[in-house]
Amino acid sequence: MSWAKSLIKLSTYEVEVLQKRLAEIADRRLQAEMKLVLLTAEGEAEAEKGRQDAEHGWYQLGFLEGLRTRKALAQAEIDRIAIEEEGARDALAMAFEEQKKYEQVAEGMRLADLKEHARRETAALDELGLRRAANGR
Repeated sequence: MSWAKSLIKLSTYEVEVLQKRLAEIADRRLQAEMKLVLLTAEGEAEAEKGRQDAEHGWYQLGFLEGLRTRKALAQAEIDRIAIEEEGARDALAMAFEEQKKYEQVAEGMRLADLKEHARRETAALDELGLRRAANGR
């Protein structure tokens, strides 16, 4: 039974590690999404400046081209992180399944031990009853 407990502990540790990894990935995705939001806000602020100052409008074209590039890179990063997050979720689901299997095996072993103990106790009581019956005659 101790090996089953060891397997459960190991699988629990693996689940915890994968949960931490998933949390880190989700945090990175959130940061990347915030970066994209900030870039969008920066573009809107620059567009407003361009509308207010005609001279600034000349510089706006180069800025907007650079902004498109930075936004595309940020979106690519978000997409890459989303794929990584999906893989981490799949790994976590598999780890949970393995943990559940080990727990079910351990529970089955525990119930089998209880059943065997009850069988032996019943056999001992039957033997005791037979002895008393044989001595009572």
